[in-house]
Amino acid sequence: MSKSRTAPTPDLQRDAEALQAAVADLVRVYQFRDRDKICCHDVSVTQCNALETLVEHGRMRLGELSQRLFLDKSTTSRVVHTLIRKGYVKQQPDPDDGRATALTATAAGRALCARITGELVEQQKALLADLEPRVRTGVVDVVRRLARAADSRFRAGASTGHCSTESCAPAAGG
Repeated sequence: MSKSRTAPTPDLQRDAEALQAAVADLVRVYQFRDRDKICCHDVSVTQCNALETLVEHGRMRLGELSQRLFLDKSTTSRVVHTLIRKGYVKQQPDPDDGRATALTATAAGRALCARITGELVEQQKALLADLEPRVRTGVVDVVRRLARAADSRFRAGASTGHCSTESCAPAAGG
């Protein structure tokens, strides 16, 4: 028997609320951790995310980087400009289209990304140390599945990050 997607069951509602609370708690802690750990390396969290994306996915144009980071082009442009100035990213003519430019991480950018990732992995090891191997594997699997599902929904327009209800509108007179 299939369940309606428009009218969640009480169990689904309860689980969704619990997931929202758990994810909010996790994101809050990780935002603090990221700010604390990453910013001491001469880059902001957003700059680190951009650099990590270039290291992981290789050469790309600014528009593609913007999409991957869920940022507008002007914000991404400012982030990239700072990374170029610091020597972590280079911008060159795109070999596929001479009218465009492509971004790549420099050797210094790749080294910085590896150093930051190494420090963050050490923290993850400490979190996972007390869990059984099967539980650790399950945790990683569930987090990856949730991230992929959320990414797919966001990219498909299920959530654009913009408020679509009147409840988000500013209060009158404020």
